[in-house]
Amino acid sequence: MSPLAIIIIAVAVVLAAIVVIVLKNYRKVGPNEVLIISGGRKRTVTLPDGTTREVGYRIRIGGGTFVKQFIEQAQILPLEIIPMDITVDDAISTNGIRCTVRGTAEVKIAGDGGSIHLAAEQFLGKPLSDIRDVALRTLEGSSRALIGTMDLESLNKNRKQFTAKVFEDVGGYFTNMGLNLLSFNLKEISDPSGYLEALGKPRIVEARRDAEVAEAEAARDAIIRSAEAKREGDIARIISESRVTEANQDFEMKKAELQTDLNRKKADADFAYELERHKLSQDLKTEEAKVKLIEKETAIKLEAKEIDRVEQELQAKVRKPAEAEQYRLETEAKGMAEAKRIQGIIEAELVEKVGQAEAETLRRKAESWNACSQPALLQMMFDKLPDLAREMASPISKVDKIVMVSTDGKMGTSKITGEVATMISQLPTVVKSLAGFDLESWLKQLADKNKDEKGKAQQKTSTKSNPDKE
Repeated sequence: MSPLAIIIIAVAVVLAAIVVIVLKNYRKVGPNEVLIISGGRKRTVTLPDGTTREVGYRIRIGGGTFVKQFIEQAQILPLEIIPMDITVDDAISTNGIRCTVRGTAEVKIAGDGGSIHLAAEQFLGKPLSDIRDVALRTLEGSSRALIGTMDLESLNKNRKQFTAKVFEDVGGYFTNMGLNLLSFNLKEISDPSGYLEALGKPRIVEARRDAEVAEAEAARDAIIRSAEAKREGDIARIISESRVTEANQDFEMKKAELQTDLNRKKADADFAYELERHKLSQDLKTEEAKVKLIEKETAIKLEAKEIDRVEQELQAKVRKPAEAEQYRLETEAKGMAEAKRIQGIIEAELVEKVGQAEAETLRRKAESWNACSQPALLQMMFDKLPDLAREMASPISKVDKIVMVSTDGKMGTSKITGEVATMISQLPTVVKSLAGFDLESWLKQLADKNKDEKGKAQQKTSTKSNPDKE
């Protein structure tokens, strides 16, 4: 890059920086604001009382000005109108009557240089509410003091005089603060004792009395004047009526003549009008009939097209889907019926085969039982007796701990053995109830049979040993 281009770029950058700094330091305010620029050199200002003093700030009412960076500081002082409502409670007038006075006022910072300097010293940086509070307290105090110098009746009558006194009284205070009282108005004066209302009652009564008297006098004069006017009116009416009667006769005659001509012309016009109206009516009816005929033909064509459209729509949206759905349902029903039939056949065959297998098993069991001899059956039964006794005694084996309390001096173990023996002795009864076989009777018969056989054997032995006894 050439040195010339570098110089041009540097100059442009410097100029841009200067423009930015200038724009940043240029402050603007509206016509209802004052820009207070503090810092910089001292200036001499003249205050509203004529005195001069040196200050370290300058002012700009509306518009804009440059603020020196790092040297000066800019703040805004508002010049807006500040409205306020004034209420003075329990104010005592010169006649000792308590009253409440309500009014409105408008205050602003004065626009002259001296007032702005005073206002800047006292209100700069504060919101409008603070200025309103200071002005409101001043007005309320001045109003309360002025009420104490007047009686309540004079205050109610001479409100403008009271307003002028307020302007005169607070003018000095506001001037010292740089403020200006724009307006002050009394809205309402009320007293709890009803003094003002009592003052008005006698005057109200007098006004009503004077009004009634004036009304009676006016009624009397009106009656007199009415009678005179009626008499003069009757005379004038009679003269006027005679003249009116003559004029009415002439008028009626001319009116009759005019009415005759008018009726004749009207009749001719009515006849011509009726004739023309009848012709127009006939033509109109003919045209209406043609239009209705065309409308009917058009409606018939439209109806036919609508019927065709509805028929096609019904065919496409209802009949075809219904036929397809019916075919699908019939096909599904046939398939389900065939599947159920095949499943029923399979299940029937399965049940039949299962029944046949069970019957064959039972038959074979019956044949095997019939083939078994009585000793074999007894042997099977005796083989199962230990298992049966074990199952009967299994509840006792599941008991973790047994505590035996003896009251007859016997050992607890002997009692347990006795209980087990008692349970075992019940086996024949259990076998009889389960299998129908009386094990006890069979054992008894077997014992008797063995006894008889032993007796017979002993008898034979004795006979052989003693043959003489025979």
